[in-house]
Amino acid sequence: MRLTTAQALVRWLLAQRTELLDGTGAPLFPGVFAILGHGNALGLGTALEEVRDRLPVWRGHTEQGMALAATAIARATHRRQVGVVTTSLGPGALNAVTAAGVAHANRLPLLLLPGDTFTGRAPDPVLQQVEHFHDPTTTANDAFRPVARYFDRITRPEQLIATLPQLARALTDPADCGPAVLALPQDAQVEEHDFPDPLFEPVLHRPLRPRPDRAELASAAEALSRSTRPLLVLGGGVRYSGAAAEALALAERHGVPVTETTAGRTLVPHDHPLHAGPLGITGSASANRLAADADAVLAVGTRLQDFTTASWTAFAPAAALVNVNTARFDAVKHGATAVTGDALEALRELGGALAGWRADPAWTTRARAEREVWDARVTALRAPSPGLPTYAQVVGVVNDLSEDGDYALTASGGLPGELVGGWRARGGEPELDVEYGFSCMGYELAGAWGAAIARERGVVTALLGDGSYLMLNSDLFSAAFAGHGFVAVVCDNGGYAVIDRLQRDQGARPFHNLYADVRTGHADPPSVDFAAHAAALGCSVHPAPDLAALPNAYREARRAAVSGKRPAAVVIRTDPSSWTQSGAWWEVGVPRSLAGHRDHAEGKRRQVRHLGRRRR
Repeated sequence: MRLTTAQALVRWLLAQRTELLDGTGAPLFPGVFAILGHGNALGLGTALEEVRDRLPVWRGHTEQGMALAATAIARATHRRQVGVVTTSLGPGALNAVTAAGVAHANRLPLLLLPGDTFTGRAPDPVLQQVEHFHDPTTTANDAFRPVARYFDRITRPEQLIATLPQLARALTDPADCGPAVLALPQDAQVEEHDFPDPLFEPVLHRPLRPRPDRAELASAAEALSRSTRPLLVLGGGVRYSGAAAEALALAERHGVPVTETTAGRTLVPHDHPLHAGPLGITGSASANRLAADADAVLAVGTRLQDFTTASWTAFAPAAALVNVNTARFDAVKHGATAVTGDALEALRELGGALAGWRADPAWTTRARAEREVWDARVTALRAPSPGLPTYAQVVGVVNDLSEDGDYALTASGGLPGELVGGWRARGGEPELDVEYGFSCMGYELAGAWGAAIARERGVVTALLGDGSYLMLNSDLFSAAFAGHGFVAVVCDNGGYAVIDRLQRDQGARPFHNLYADVRTGHADPPSVDFAAHAAALGCSVHPAPDLAALPNAYREARRAAVSGKRPAAVVIRTDPSSWTQSGAWWEVGVPRSLAGHRDHAEGKRRQVRHLGRRRR
């Protein structure tokens, strides 16, 4: 089949199918986000135009925003579908590097197709070419290498035949999932080749379910069977595997309290008697208290990042750590008893190996009691109070008015702590997407656009602060123009309030975060009218002057987002100094001159005791 490189690539994209969690089939690549420039307009752009009726192409307004939206598609579909982004070369490509970092840190598939300089080099240096003095093969696209699971530069059309199967592997393998980058030089995009027909035959990608090694399972079962105070930690891998029901069944059979990581939130119904609450810094005091006393921790599908482990001070140093993960890189962390395999298969087989074992009934009962104390605290924080509304109160309103099938997301600042620590799930629905692997400011609005594209039911709600809004807001217009509705709850607290809190909590003077502490040349500096700005970008706007007005504003926004097929913005002023905190320690660099250095030193002592035991 005589095709250009670009035509062959697009035809291959169309042939790839995926099996969703419910067993139905769907396109592996549901659409392409594109900003066309001289590096991709005539090659890949022409190929996409030829199939515009079969492969949707969405126009964004920043490459970073498009790639974040594509990443959100993967999260919203449990890694079963992959968003595609094409950019021109130079700044267009480099704008997408941040989003590649988000996908890499969160183990999410993302396909990036940046244009590149000419393989023939005759017109060098071309527009936007960086020209590396000592390596002519280096281009701006090489900046993707540290944040790509798979990287290739297609300099000949026939190279696609070898690289496309590897591309599919990197995007669908649960153990090695992440962003893949195909750099496409302008001249190579339009070169022709006689491609073999089988390259374009339909392929159905089913998620691999590697079963764990018997010896690893036996070691894990032995470690757990000696425990009387075990704790089950569910991460994002449990969601992507579809293993939540199996995890809860194991917990119920053996009386094991259950907690969740950031990526695992909403896997457990809030009122489940074994639910201890979310774990870690942005989690709950209830789960952290249980973690400190547990004599064994069964962690499933988690990277065990610092916010989950409280910088490796959350667990008792003597606790046995059993780590189940499809990626052996994650499974062996901190000297754990590693079980490498799919979460669903591993939990099934591990449950069989633990027949007859149960946790101490008093320990099981304690989980509910601890969580009830935490619930009372969150309820009190959500209650109306004088002054500006707090993040906890705003999240409480959104949580209470959400319905089955809804989807809420956030990414940075203080809101992750409110959603992770305080959200009350019904058991998978409503779901949360809290991008706290990379904590990328600006993900919220782009991510909501991607989620709205991916999800067929329910209302998508993004909760974000004024800082994230100002960092990346053009995708409000992208979504409005494309006809994708979601709700954006914009909390204006006057700057980067969560970092201001970090400074103050450690004894530092407030500096350069809240606008009141930022250098300006004005006695009366300007401020942003977020409602007017959102309206100018095509949103319907629903201001909430106070907490009492918020429920009605949010209801109206939900209706408008669905009926109007465009974003609906709820704008509310919020308190910059009120937070929900779990009490867990987080390691940050604290100078000896600050009052927080004493707590930092104590945290380091606890961390060293834990790590010393783990690494023996």
